[in-house]
Formats: sequence, C-alpha cells, structure tokens
Amino acid sequence: MKKTLSITLMMSMLFTLLVPFQTIAEKNTSGQLVESAKTAILMEKNSGMTLYEQDAHKKLPPASMTKVMTLLLIMEALDNKNISLEETVRVSEHAASMGGSQIFLEAGEEMTVKDLLKGVAVASGNDASVALAERIAGSEDAFVKKMNEKAQELGLKNTHFKNPTGLPADGHYSTAHDMAVMARELLLHEEITDYTKIYDDYLRKGKKDEFWLVNTNKLIKSYEGMDGLKTGFTKEAKYCLTATAKRGDMHMIAVIMGAETPKKRNADVTSLLNFGFGQYEGVKLYSKDDDLKTMELTRGEPGTLLLQPEKDVVVLKKKGQKTDEYKTRVKVVKQTDLPIREGAHMGWLIVEDPKGNPLTKVKLEASGSVEEADVLTLWERSWRNLTSYWKF
Repeated sequence: MKKTLSITLMMSMLFTLLVPFQTIAEKNTSGQLVESAKTAILMEKNSGMTLYEQDAHKKLPPASMTKVMTLLLIMEALDNKNISLEETVRVSEHAASMGGSQIFLEAGEEMTVKDLLKGVAVASGNDASVALAERIAGSEDAFVKKMNEKAQELGLKNTHFKNPTGLPADGHYSTAHDMAVMARELLLHEEITDYTKIYDDYLRKGKKDEFWLVNTNKLIKSYEGMDGLKTGFTKEAKYCLTATAKRGDMHMIAVIMGAETPKKRNADVTSLLNFGFGQYEGVKLYSKDDDLKTMELTRGEPGTLLLQPEKDVVVLKKKGQKTDEYKTRVKVVKQTDLPIREGAHMGWLIVEDPKGNPLTKVKLEASGSVEEADVLTLWERSWRNLTSYWKF
C-alpha cells in the first residue's frame, strides 16, 4: 500500500549518492558466517541496508574485482551513447600485451564492444578491459582517472585505482564496503546481468581462433538466483568475490576479500547469502514506474513533470516481524535550468521508520523531457492565468 508523501522543497543537495542510511549489520564475533575471508560485507541492493560486515573498511588489493568499476564506466558509456554494442574496436598492441586472465586478443584485431564486454564480464579478460578503456577514454591512464573520479563521486574514501584490470600495483586498493557500493551502482544498469550471469559462451565462434568463455564465478551454476558479479585473484589479494543474487524483491550483494582458497571463498559467500535470504524479507513500498511527485514548470514545455524512483523502493525486515508503518518524504532539487532530460536526477525519496529514523533513500528521476517554452506558449499561459483569476 502506498504511503502519503510529505513534500519538502530543498535549496541544495546534502546527500551523498548511494550511501545507505541505516546499517543493521551483525558483527562477526563467532566466525560462523565468514570463516576464511579477511574482510566481508552483505548488503541488500534495493534498500541499501548492510546486513552483515567484518572489517568491511579495511584496505586490500581487490584483484579483478576492480573490473566492477571498469564495467560500470563501460555501461555508462553505453547509456550515454559514447559507444555502441555493435561498433568494432581495433585492439592496440598495449591492450593485447596484458597478462593474467585474457581472451587472447591480437594487436590490430577488431572485435565488437558487445563481445569485448562479454570477455570482461565472463572471462575477466584483462586485454578486453584495456581495449574498452582505450576506446572510451583514449588511453588506459585517462580511463583510470575516470575510475578514480567515479569513486570520489560515489563517496568511496578507501578506494584508489592504478589500472582497469586489477593487476598488482602499488596504491591500488579498495574495501569490501566500497566494492559493495560499486556493485550496487553497477546493478542499476540492469542489463549488465545479461552478461555476468552467462556461465559459458564463445567468441569468434566458427573461426579457427574460436575462444570458449567460462565464467570465473562458478556459483552462477549452483546458487539459486546468482546473477554476478566479479571474481578476483592474485597472490597478494588471494581469492575475492563480489557476488550478487536476486530472489523476489531482494537483490543481495556479498563481498569476500582475502579467502585462502576458491572453495573457502565460495563457502563464505554462500553463508552470507543464505543468511540474508533466510533471515530477511523485502517490503516493496513503490515500483520504479510509480509517479511520486508532480513538478510545476512555469517556463517549461510541457508545464508539468512527473518524478519516478530510479528503481523499486524496498525496505527489509526480519522474517516474522510485524511490518512497520513506514514514513516517506520527497526532497526535490531546486530546478531552474531548462531543458530537463528524461532520467535526470531531480531529488530523493526518503523512507523512515515510525520513529523518524531514516532507512533508505532512492533517487527520483524525470519521467520525460521538458524543453523551454516559446514566447507564444508563455503568453497563452499568462492569459489563461489572468482570466482565471478574474473569473467570478
């Protein structure tokens, strides 16, 4: 059931993007959930709530989990139409020289963005990552700068990148918490899971250099609802995994860093996800297509704009607990500049518990575009308002 919205105008945005309001984390004192990993976190994507953490802000090398940020910038470039899935990318000698996990690109080879994306998401290809980084930013260094700028935009204070691959480098680090926030942002691009949940596929199919892709995340095949996201391993980082799984209204994000073996890493991730799905359930308050606010734009065409949440608005509660009467508030960005484009960030929906404690927040977006009205339209509006005012 929808709750009554209390509409509040604000002059400036004071909230940091994607930082969850409430942490209901269980502290690891018994070691029952995570046995091998150095650090861990369990976060629910839709609500932003942290359900469990263990040294989640400890800086460690993320290995190929770095590619969560790489994939995020790739998806943003696709959304912004800076690249397209069907265009071909010519592979540089530098990209082809990458060691570690790779799809064995040759210098001068041409491959579509779609296949390169598949090579990153499924096979963790370092060569594919650098090829796309160069295409998007012009050079690997310029892409890494974008990675660090995005980390700052997301409020990640304990993350710094030196490359888009996760290959060992001094000053290249992140945390379980920061990886979960990156994963949450990436999952807003819902089509990414079309790639990350692929278990196996082929590149250059039917050619003599055909390459079999096999997902480095073996839980894709064995854990119910698993749809991503990215593994990682180096001798320094040990075994890492940012795993995502969706069931019903809940989309869990589990991050494990520094596990001793792949088997122990997968066991820790499974333990975290089982805890989340077993102990909690989602309460959907609004769907992403719900109209939550109408803005009046006196100089716009059209003159009104509907605001909708960027995703379903979900809060969590312990199974068996009574559902609270949640309060919701809308805070709208003061918007004077036109035009406004569809999907523009226009404010926040804030959900609070009955005591007024904030639980989560979801961005509100423009449901359509608004242009600046011409002089004739503005004159007609002024005339209608004037005649309406004097009408008895």
